[in-house]
Amino acid sequence: MSDFNLNLSEAEEHLDDDVEAEVVLGVLDGTTDDAQWIEAVEAGNVLVLAVEGDLNELATGFARPVKDMGGSLTHFRRFLVVAPPGVDINTDRL
Repeated sequence: MSDFNLNLSEAEEHLDDDVEAEVVLGVLDGTTDDAQWIEAVEAGNVLVLAVEGDLNELATGFARPVKDMGGSLTHFRRFLVVAPPGVDINTDRL
């Protein structure tokens, strides 16, 4: 067997500690400015928004910018899940 030396304490130094992404729970009812939702996704956050009203009308102001930056949106039951670029929403079990 070959000699393999793995130093985890040194590996931790190379990890990106600046990432502070979160799962943000909110209500999509038209009271939050679209720019706030866009900024949250640009920061790497996943949004789980309870939809209260017409989804197409409520998401009009931020859906296209999110998709244009490479993010994704999925309507699941009464929620809109919005993911930043690089985070896939897996719908295989739906």
